[in-house]
Amino acid sequence: MLNEWQIDCPYCGENFITTVDASAGSQQYVEDCQVCCSPIVFHITVATDGVLAAVDVNREND
Repeated sequence: MLNEWQIDCPYCGENFITTVDASAGSQQYVEDCQVCCSPIVFHITVATDGVLAAVDVNREND
């Protein structure tokens, strides 16, 4: 299931919407910021019922 999620880039602070695939379960991956192109680490949390629970973002070396 694809979900749109609004985040703030931990580098430049710009706000943008990204698409998250909750069907893969909880996961972690790196995606570049759509504004400044810096690598953002996404921490995706999916509840046991398959619903997207949270999206947390950090700088790559944090």
